[in-house]
Amino acid sequence: MQNQIRQIATAFERLALFWRSNQWSVAKEYGLNPSQGDVLQRISRQPERAADLAQRLGVTQASLSDTISALVAKGLAERRPDPEDGRARRIEATGQGRALAAVMPDVPEPLDAAIARLGDADRGALLRTLSLIIRSLQEAEAIPIQQMCLTCRHFRPHVHDDPARPHHCGFVDAAFGNGGLRLDCADHETATEEEAARNRARLAAVG
Repeated sequence: MQNQIRQIATAFERLALFWRSNQWSVAKEYGLNPSQGDVLQRISRQPERAADLAQRLGVTQASLSDTISALVAKGLAERRPDPEDGRARRIEATGQGRALAAVMPDVPEPLDAAIARLGDADRGALLRTLSLIIRSLQEAEAIPIQQMCLTCRHFRPHVHDDPARPHHCGFVDAAFGNGGLRLDCADHETATEEEAARNRARLAAVG
C-alpha cells in the first residue's frame, strides 16, 4: 500500500508542477502574477469579502491585501461596502476585470483535453475520490474548508436508488451522480460538523 500511496502522491506532485508553471505563463501573458490571476477569476465569478477569500485561498489577509491593492491599481478590482455588513468590504471585479478574466483560461488546455478524454464514469469516479481526499485534508486542518458538496448542508449522498444519480442536492431539489459533485459551488451553505462527517462516511462507504 505504501508504494501505491507514493505513486499517487508523485502524480499529484507532477500535476502541481504543471499547474504552477502554467499559472505563471498565463498570468504573465496578461500582466499579472499567479495570485492576482487567481483572485481576479474568483471575484469575477462572485464578489467576496476579503476575509472569506483569504480563508478560502489559505493565505494571510496581509498577503491578500497586497494582491487586491495591485488589482485595484490596475483598474481590475474595487472594494465596495458589503450590503449585509456595513463594516465589511466586498472585493468585486470591475468591468475591465471581468473582461480580462473572461479571456483567461480557467483550465490549462492540455489538462482540459486530457480530462475530456476520460469517460463519464471515470470523471465521476475521479471527482468522488478527489472530494474524499480534500475533505480528509480539511479534517486534518491541512487546508481550509472549501465550498464543496461534502461540507454543504444541502448535500445528501446515496439517498436515491438510481445508481446513475444516487445523490441529492436540497438547494436545487434534484438528484445527481458522482459527475455532478462540486468542489467549488457558489450556492454552498456550510453543514454542521456532524452533517459533514456523516456525508463523508456515506460517500466513502458506497462506491
